[in-house]
Amino acid sequence: MTRLHGSALRLTIFIGESDQWHHKPLFTEIVHRAHKAGLAGATVIRGYEGFGASSLIHTSRLLSLSEDLPIVVIIVDAEPRIRDFLPELDELVTEGLVVLDEVEVLRYTGREEPR
Repeated sequence: MTRLHGSALRLTIFIGESDQWHHKPLFTEIVHRAHKAGLAGATVIRGYEGFGASSLIHTSRLLSLSEDLPIVVIIVDAEPRIRDFLPELDELVTEGLVVLDEVEVLRYTGREEPR
């Protein structure tokens, strides 16, 4: 079943690995809320190195181990569905960067229900 094709919105959330929501990783809460909201999908990517508003460089290199590596959560869905999800992020993301990009989805096929 094709769920998404054509114009869409990409929601990219840049946070830190140590960011928490009620004693669990913030990225986990974002993904679970996106799933509950029925969004098409979410991917969490752990960065090796980066910096943000604090200007501190966080890295996974052995000589300067960081416990707060960059985390990126990417969600792509139809624009109204993404925009309806933004109030969830207002509650969750107190420090980070949220980016919206218009994208074109060439193909997304949802998994069929098992028989």
